[in-house]
Amino acid sequence: MGHPSTLFRFRIDLSDIDRGLYDQLDLRVAMHPSETPGYLLSRVLAYALSFENGLEFTPGGLSDPDEPCLRTMSARGGIGIWIEIGNPSARKLHKASKAAEQVKVFTYKDPQLLLKEIRGNDVHRSEALEIYSFSAGLLKALEESLEKDNRWNLVRNEESLMITTSTSSFEGELLKHTV
Repeated sequence: MGHPSTLFRFRIDLSDIDRGLYDQLDLRVAMHPSETPGYLLSRVLAYALSFENGLEFTPGGLSDPDEPCLRTMSARGGIGIWIEIGNPSARKLHKASKAAEQVKVFTYKDPQLLLKEIRGNDVHRSEALEIYSFSAGLLKALEESLEKDNRWNLVRNEESLMITTSTSSFEGELLKHTV
């Protein structure tokens, strides 16, 4: 029998100045035994930085590799926004671009590897992909403060991110890359 998932709670006071969005998020996120803390934190940050009504963690989670990590459903019943974490394959991004109105990737890995794979393959609407990465050290610093119950104040202003926890403050950047 495999190890069970670990449940984390994130209460986030979100101030996304770029989008004029100010909200309070209360998330319970399961970390799969095969998942790294960097992946978990990228999922949570991707959710907060892409938040809109209807955004959800895909029900199958990591157990369904053909589904997005996060998504919204469109009014026509398809996928509105498809969000991936890490460095998904060009094949998966090709499928996502055909199935969704908008595709975003939040990577905690080297974004140049992802961009090279996309450029070297035939990815539908590759120019419309939104590729983001976090500045070096931000996720590692957050990982060191990770608790089962997390309270964050997250401020986004242009490329700048400021995250305040109950014990520390972290600053970093959300970098956007073009294909």
